[in-house]
Amino acid sequence: MHMMPHRIEKNLGGVAELFLRVSVTVITIAVFLGAIGALLGNIFLLRLHPYVFFIGFGNLAILILNRYLTAVIYPELRIDPHKQLRYMYAVLLSLISIAIALFMEWPLLKAATGLLLMVVVMGPLKEIFTTLSVSRIWKEVSVRYYIFDVLFLLNANLGLFTLGLKEAFPDQKIIPFFVTQSAYFLGSSFPLSISVMGFLYTYGWRTSPKRGLIRQLFSIWFYVFVGGVLGFLIVILLGNYLGMMLISHLLLLGVMAILGGFAAYLYGFFKKNFHHPALAFLLSGLSLLLATSAYGIMNVYFIKGIPFGSYPPIRLDKMWLYHSHTHAALLGWITFSFIGMIYIVIPAIFRSNSLQFLQGSGELSEMLQKKTMKKAFRQLTIMLLSATAILLAFFLENQILLGLSGLLFGCSVFFVIINLRSELYEEE
Repeated sequence: MHMMPHRIEKNLGGVAELFLRVSVTVITIAVFLGAIGALLGNIFLLRLHPYVFFIGFGNLAILILNRYLTAVIYPELRIDPHKQLRYMYAVLLSLISIAIALFMEWPLLKAATGLLLMVVVMGPLKEIFTTLSVSRIWKEVSVRYYIFDVLFLLNANLGLFTLGLKEAFPDQKIIPFFVTQSAYFLGSSFPLSISVMGFLYTYGWRTSPKRGLIRQLFSIWFYVFVGGVLGFLIVILLGNYLGMMLISHLLLLGVMAILGGFAAYLYGFFKKNFHHPALAFLLSGLSLLLATSAYGIMNVYFIKGIPFGSYPPIRLDKMWLYHSHTHAALLGWITFSFIGMIYIVIPAIFRSNSLQFLQGSGELSEMLQKKTMKKAFRQLTIMLLSATAILLAFFLENQILLGLSGLLFGCSVFFVIINLRSELYEEE
């Protein structure tokens, strides 16, 4: 299939290719803003970069990529390319408005941005619940994850809306005390994390002979992960130290079990089949989720005695733990995992301008050329080294190392667009 690089056709493959370019560019810009902010000591850029990541990539990933994965399982949830284009325009508009809101310090514009995104997310939610019954949703383990992603995204956008209102009217007591910037970022990371878990179940173990056992384990993990995340949010807001410790350790043990199981599975897969970078990206993401959990437990340890308020509830001399936790989650677990997902989903859709390959008629080996896979492994290596350098920079409190490693990480993320050009634009 040949497609001109500068023309986006309003079909499934064309919009999927546009999603690739826009979403990866948004991640890159967010990383660059943080890196340049660290090098220059620019507070505005440091404030802006997490908003760009969550509003831009967070919404695009759930509204576009998540819908592909859900429609693979339930084709009656038809994908409208024109509607997906409108979602992208709305998210890009939101990025402009949040940048203006932060620069001009207009909290009501921040609230309006959250309201716009809430309206946008209500569309897919309405389609899902008017097309599928709750029993059908619950029947498929991965769909449970995918649907909860959209619900959590709606809640995250509600958080942005209420955060803007709280900042505009600080004396009003109607909005709860726990509506803070940190709570918004925490809530925005949940839908992305849950989405990766659904993808892991669907594609990570798709060829496993123990499919039945894995289905049961991921069904249990759904309740542990989603329930644990919700429970953790409640206990941290209540300031219940024992509850925070218990839930954080439970989640850590669950992550260790999945990481160990996935590593063992991949060892057998690579030994018998072929090396595929997407699976390696997912394994790397899980490794960084383990680091995220470990940093999270250390965060909880130093929270004791500090109330949840406008700032992260952790001692100033331990803020490197807070930053390491958040970046291990966003640049590590979420970004690595979604790039792995992109390496499978986008070429698969482009092959037939449909979801045919993702529905099981095509093998992973058919989705990428060998030269693309080799370059992807090099990309993964640079991303791992730069992500490790970022975490080390927080520990050393070295802004130069943080900025330079951030710039390298951003470049390595953007490489996925360059690497997939031959897959999308050249004749086979």
